[in-house]
Amino acid sequence: MINIRAAIISLGSKSSQWTYTAMQKYFDEVDSLDLRKIEVNLEKDRFEVLYASKPLREYDCIYAKGSFRYEAILRALTSAMHKKCYMPLTPQAFTAGHNKLLTHLECMESNIPMPRTYLASSTEAAKNMLDSLPYPLVIKFPHGTQGKGVMFADSHSTAVSILDALSVLKQPILLQEYIETEGTDIRAIVVGDKVAASMYRKAEKGDVRANIHAGGKGIPCMLDSKAKKIALDTAQAIGAEICAVDILESPRGPLMIEINLSPGLQGITDATNIDVADKIARHLFNRTMEIEHAGEKMDSDRMLEEFSLEKTHLIQNMIVNAEMRGERLLLPKLITKLSDINLNDEISISAKKGSVEIKKM
Repeated sequence: MINIRAAIISLGSKSSQWTYTAMQKYFDEVDSLDLRKIEVNLEKDRFEVLYASKPLREYDCIYAKGSFRYEAILRALTSAMHKKCYMPLTPQAFTAGHNKLLTHLECMESNIPMPRTYLASSTEAAKNMLDSLPYPLVIKFPHGTQGKGVMFADSHSTAVSILDALSVLKQPILLQEYIETEGTDIRAIVVGDKVAASMYRKAEKGDVRANIHAGGKGIPCMLDSKAKKIALDTAQAIGAEICAVDILESPRGPLMIEINLSPGLQGITDATNIDVADKIARHLFNRTMEIEHAGEKMDSDRMLEEFSLEKTHLIQNMIVNAEMRGERLLLPKLITKLSDINLNDEISISAKKGSVEIKKM
């Protein structure tokens, strides 16, 4: 029996701990690794990942996640490992998903509806745009999570004051159309090709940020087909099988505003009573097994090509994992081919505990 090993590489948040515990129900072995102890060696003839200065062990599945501050190491880690094992986020996802500007560019190319967004290379450049923009206005940094780095300007003078305060940071600025939703947005957790859970997030009184970490309140909701499509299309555009997508309901329909590659699970789990960590763990396991079986099929097909059926009439011993469909035992393709047993042939079957013998009549 093959031992299926998995690892979650994270900063050790409560959500990551929940996911680690859930993964233990599905995988034979699961390690919880600290992202801060990951090292990647980039040399001319070597691309090596180390953990605590020792070579990272082999895994069938690695779920790597962390904040935007670790975007570079997450991308390097995934670039080194994604061809060796299953990883639910592509290397490019960490670059695009941790930068609001790149997120919007990717989504624009995929025709995903969003609020109107403008980029300024500096606070001075942003000031030059203020006269031509409608108010209220949302001002953002390209990086930031949990509502941090998101500011609200209800007038030209307020926007100027905010930009003056931000000038010391010397960062590009995103200016975005404000959509009035009374401080409410939608958080959708995407797992694979489904929305695993969704909720409304209601901001505290006097705050336009609906993030749970900023004091927002979660209320369960069911997405309509348009909002669900936006969530799934956004995840696909970024290259993430597991993520959170934040959506605003507007007069123009639902609009994507942000993606989070390492979403907190406490708020949405409490609001919806859905075990999101278990859904993530089950998806990780199912995708890992799909890839394992796909590899076995390729090996079997390759064996068929290499075997000369005219010269090879007998296999004495082939060791494979038993594959079942319901309660029915399936035979490897190579065995079926070499046995020359076809549909509607009469066969004789002898079976005892631990043994099956099949003969063509």
